[in-house]
Amino acid sequence: MDESTPKEKVLKKIRNALINKKDNPYSGLDLDSPIYNVEEEDLLVLFANSFTNKGGKFLYCENTEELMENLATIAQDSHLEPLFCSDPALREILRTAEIASIADAKELPQLKASITRCEQLVARTGSIVMSSRIHGGRNGYSMPEVHIVVGYANQVVREIKNALQELKSRYTTPPSLVTFVTGPSRTGDIEKTLVLGAHGPKELYLLFVDDRE
Repeated sequence: MDESTPKEKVLKKIRNALINKKDNPYSGLDLDSPIYNVEEEDLLVLFANSFTNKGGKFLYCENTEELMENLATIAQDSHLEPLFCSDPALREILRTAEIASIADAKELPQLKASITRCEQLVARTGSIVMSSRIHGGRNGYSMPEVHIVVGYANQVVREIKNALQELKSRYTTPPSLVTFVTGPSRTGDIEKTLVLGAHGPKELYLLFVDDRE
């Protein structure tokens, strides 16, 4: 009578597979060629179109001064102040633009909006790459109703794999969390009705600073 448990049977198969190795039947598989057709369109234009098609709000900023002007307009028109921001560089920009901010994460549940930077911007999918290395942590971009992101032209990459490659080269120790934010949070699980803000922000802004020479 075989008294082996299902777990023991699985482990036995794994051990046998490790001992009796077979040649890779797919040794000629091409893993380097792009899966999607390479777009000839400018990456910035491609990202802006993809991002807005997913419901994001794209604001082009020619320089830091225009960034501050757009931030002030968003904050005042939508009554978002104070913003949650724990990034020292962004807090200085907010201070200069006379926009109120709070850095204490304990206050997040009471705040309507947050502002963060990002790791990369993926052109094909219109995704914003966030990680645990970004000031504010995951709650900084997932809890408030409105998430404002400041991104730069030098952060735009074509594909997700390019973003992952840059993260790998940037950090000796990889971030403990990497998130691809593609448009405002949404779900269709509630009675098959599209609901915004179910698992995160209802509105997603990207203030794109064109730092190209």
